[in-house]
Amino acid sequence: MQARLILEDGTIFTGKAFGSEGESTGEVVFNTGITGYQEVLSDPSYCGQIVTMTYPLIGNYGITRDDFESIRPFVHGFVVREHETVPSNWRAEYSVDSLLKEYGIIGISGVDTRMLTRLIRHHGVMKGLLTTSNKSAAELLEQLKATPLMTDQVARVSTKSVFSCPGSKERVVVVDFGAKSGIIRDLTSRGCDVVVVPQDTTADQIRRLAPDGIMLSNGPGDPKDVPHAAKMISEILGEFPIFGICLGHQLLALACGADTEKLKFGHRGGNHPVKDLSTNRCYITSQNHGYTVKEESIANTELEVTHINNNDHTIEGLKHKKHPAFSVQYHPEAAPGPYDSSYLFDDFVAMIRDFKEAKPKVPRQAQISAASKLGAQPAGSAAPASKGELHYAKK
Repeated sequence: MQARLILEDGTIFTGKAFGSEGESTGEVVFNTGITGYQEVLSDPSYCGQIVTMTYPLIGNYGITRDDFESIRPFVHGFVVREHETVPSNWRAEYSVDSLLKEYGIIGISGVDTRMLTRLIRHHGVMKGLLTTSNKSAAELLEQLKATPLMTDQVARVSTKSVFSCPGSKERVVVVDFGAKSGIIRDLTSRGCDVVVVPQDTTADQIRRLAPDGIMLSNGPGDPKDVPHAAKMISEILGEFPIFGICLGHQLLALACGADTEKLKFGHRGGNHPVKDLSTNRCYITSQNHGYTVKEESIANTELEVTHINNNDHTIEGLKHKKHPAFSVQYHPEAAPGPYDSSYLFDDFVAMIRDFKEAKPKVPRQAQISAASKLGAQPAGSAAPASKGELHYAKK
C-alpha cells in the first residue's frame, strides 16, 4: 500500500506503507541514532511527533518488550529508508510492523530520509501529515494547514495514578511529565524508594508523601505549556533536593526565573557531545528535545551553567547557587554505548544524604506532640486531603 508524507511547505514524499492505515498529523523531526529505534518509539517525549530515522535500515533486530521505555509507543508516525520485515535477533518477540499495527501508528518506508533531514536542518522542524488515503495533494495540504499541533502532550503521557517502586533507602518522588523507564530503573538500582506521581501533582501533595528528594522527569513539548509544573517547583525549591532531566531541566529553569526557546531542529540522537565545565571532560550523551534554556536569561537568576553542548554551545546543565537542585538537558539514564553519565544519579543520592545530614528531620512523634499542644497541624504537614485528591494505582 502507498503512503505519503506531506510537509507544510508543500513537499511530498511518497513511499510504501507499513504499520497501521489512516492519517496522522504531527511535528516532523529526525533522530540520528544508529540503534535504539525501539527506545525511540516507546519514549513518551516523542508524543505528537512524526519521527524520521536517519539510519537507513530499521527493524533488523525486531522488538523486545523488555526494552520498552514506557508501556506503549507515543510517536504519531514513523519514517524510514528501508524497513526490515523479518528481524534477525534471538531476543525479538515481534516486528516493528506488528508493533505499529497494534497501536494504530502509521509507518512509511522507501523515503529519501537524507533529503528529508536536510530539509528539516535547513528550514527547521515542520508540521506534517502522514497518510495512506487517496486524497489529492491540495486537499491534504489544506487539511494539514487547518490542523493545529497539540499542546497537551504532557497530560496525555503522564501517569494518572500514584504508584510506587519500593526500596529500602532514600524516598524519591518522580514527577512524571513523560518519564522513561530508565530513570526509575537507575533510581531503584541504587535502593531508592520511588514514588511516581502525575504531572499536575501540587506542592502540598508532594510534601504529604514525605520525600527525601524530587526527580523532575523528561517529557514532550514546550515547557511553557505546563506552567503549573514550574509553579509547583518554585514552591518546593529549597525544601527538598531536586534533580531535573530534559523537560524537568527546562521546568527548573523556568521556576527559577530563566526563559526557554525553541531550537531550529532540536537534538535527537545518541551521540551529542557535552562538556562538563567543572572538569572540561566531554561526555557522549543521548538527547531528545526541541527546546533549550536561553543563556542570556540565566544572568538574573540564582542558577549557574554546569554543562554546555560542544556542537552549538547551548546549555546542557544547570545548578542552583543556594539550594540543592541541579539539572541536565540530556538523558543520563540512556546508554547509547557508554554509561559515563550515570554518575549524575550517584550525585543526586549523595546530595540527598548531605541535605538530610545538614538538616535532620524532627522526629514525627515530636512534631505531633508539639502540634497537638498548639492545636495545629504538625510542622511540614499539609491540610487534610479531600477524598480522591490523590489517585493511587490499584493492583
